[in-house]
Amino acid sequence: MAQFFDWLPDSPIVSFTILLLVTLTVPPIFERFRLPGLVGLLASGVVLGPDGLGLLNTDSETMKLLSDIGKIYLMFVAGLEIDLENFRKTKERSLGFGVATFIIPLIFGVILGKTFNFGWNTSILIGSLLASHTLLAFPIVSRLGVVGNEGVTVTIGATIFTDIAALLVLAICVSVHGGEFSAVSLAVQLATLVIYSVMVLLGFDWAGKQYFRRTGDEQSNQFLFVLLAVFLASVGAQIINVDKIVGAFLAGLAVNDVVGRSPVEEKIEFLGSALFIPFFFVDMGLILNVSGFISSLSSELLLTLGIVGALIISKFLAALTAKFLYHYDWNEILTMWSLSLPQVAATLAAALVGKNVGLITDSVFNSVIVLMLVTSILGPVLTAKFAPRLNVPSSLIQANTDQNIWHTDTENLHLGLELEEVDNTSKNCFNIVVPVCNPHTEKYLIEVGALLAHNQSGKVIPVSITKAHLNMDEPSLNTSLRQSKQLLRKASKIGQEFQAEVKPVIRIDDDVAQGICRVAREENASLIVMGWSKTDSFQARLFGNIIDSVFYSSHCPVAVMRLKKEPNNITRILVTVKNITSHSLRIIQFALLFANVNQAEITLLHVCLRGTPEGQVALFEAELASYLQNNPSNVEPVIKIIRNDDVVGTVSKKALSYDMVILSSIRRRTAGGLTVSNLTTEILNELDSSVVLFGEPNPV
Repeated sequence: MAQFFDWLPDSPIVSFTILLLVTLTVPPIFERFRLPGLVGLLASGVVLGPDGLGLLNTDSETMKLLSDIGKIYLMFVAGLEIDLENFRKTKERSLGFGVATFIIPLIFGVILGKTFNFGWNTSILIGSLLASHTLLAFPIVSRLGVVGNEGVTVTIGATIFTDIAALLVLAICVSVHGGEFSAVSLAVQLATLVIYSVMVLLGFDWAGKQYFRRTGDEQSNQFLFVLLAVFLASVGAQIINVDKIVGAFLAGLAVNDVVGRSPVEEKIEFLGSALFIPFFFVDMGLILNVSGFISSLSSELLLTLGIVGALIISKFLAALTAKFLYHYDWNEILTMWSLSLPQVAATLAAALVGKNVGLITDSVFNSVIVLMLVTSILGPVLTAKFAPRLNVPSSLIQANTDQNIWHTDTENLHLGLELEEVDNTSKNCFNIVVPVCNPHTEKYLIEVGALLAHNQSGKVIPVSITKAHLNMDEPSLNTSLRQSKQLLRKASKIGQEFQAEVKPVIRIDDDVAQGICRVAREENASLIVMGWSKTDSFQARLFGNIIDSVFYSSHCPVAVMRLKKEPNNITRILVTVKNITSHSLRIIQFALLFANVNQAEITLLHVCLRGTPEGQVALFEAELASYLQNNPSNVEPVIKIIRNDDVVGTVSKKALSYDMVILSSIRRRTAGGLTVSNLTTEILNELDSSVVLFGEPNPV
């Protein structure tokens, strides 16, 4: 078989091309069978490696470079994705659970290592491999809307402690394995590590905030700054004889607050998840010796079972400790346990380091691979089982019931001025900004804006952005201005037909999305209504598009619409409600506002799994009904709950009887741009009716 590929040139470009092909095609195939995509990447490495087709070689300079970058990127993203805001809210309990879920698995690992006659250094490293965890199931709890549950928040916060502690133990074990161990050398190494960590965490945080403040919207330079930070930190770690993954993780924590949940962060993570991190997992498959793997599993089966069993039992005991300390209920404990099970990022990276320096044997490394495979499947499965049973904090519903969630906070922004002197009519008015650029979609969008504005005694603000850079006398600018005026004249005429106050705006700007958001902020808009465009293409995810940028930059909600009929002919509206969050309540309020214009019927559809406890369904319905009691509109929504495991099919079938479906936009944590969940994407592809994709700006 290898001779068949001899015609391929021996070039790094060939290896890179093969890696791109694998990354593009293999993970979706495995995910279709409900297996993690990273399992497919590992399998691809085995097939393409020396035990398979021999197309890739882990010892080549190309694979070494790409795999190292992937390993650094993996740990950097692990630090970048930690929610520091949630950690600060429950830092004492997060630290407490972090200590428990680190120390207990560490002790189990050390006992296991000594049981199999490994030295103290190796046994301690085995324990540290079990002590960290990867939040592989975070998208599940996020989609269920239970991130606000304290047990979930504490588990997320504990990741900071477990990952840092595990990497510190790795650094010490590698140093000790180097042969120059003494009490003095250990003290010097620890002191150097502490100084280096403080320099990275504080220095990069300060430098990042200064650079981002001075560069404003220059996302490309900010992107390069963050990349430079992570690789500088990795080089610095090597200088002090610590593995580069320690520096990468610290760099992720350092710039966490700097990039926030911004387009820069999304592009950084997308680059890693689309390219370099998959290359690392493919290289892990190349390193894996199939015959040795099978042999070690058969001859060292007890070691493999011991490592997997020790991890599962010790993580459960850690969660049980939290129950006694903080009095969580069983659903919270089981969810915390399932969230802390997956061993991917820090575990794999550290295991590879240990293998490369000869600190752990091939049998331990192979057992860690099995551990990763088992926990990356078991953890999310258990989370999906237990997390839906968590209680939604009642304070969330009460907080959103007691306030008008459409009003922004302009009245609280002083900026050195007395706002009482500003025109208060625009401050309290329900203003709707409608960007116009496409004559074919302009009519329906302006009609929606006019209907809503008229109903709320507000005004519709059609906005046309004319792009220009430095020269205001460019002939093309005059042409664009004429086109903008034509669009706005048409928009004004449509708005007046619906008896709405219209305030057309032309904005000259070098960035369309920023121009829209600036107008919305200046006019204190309550809502931005935009036309639909594809947001899930490769180009849109990597570089972003107008909708994506508006979503991130806007201070108010954004309704992206695909309208198939006249808005005033929409009389039946279906709203999908997955869980009760501030976002879902705002969507319901938008639907009520829209329905009140046409006296349309509204159905709030909640699709739950067949195995969902009856008490949980009843609680959900009661809480939703409680919120609707304060409904100020003349429309009485109908709550419909359906038990069915096929969510897409259920929503699509119900949508056939409705004129419009309102869905929630959900951004993935590890993909760039305004993306929606796979579930929402599937529903969108099935629907032929009018659709509203409702998105909110980043939380403050």
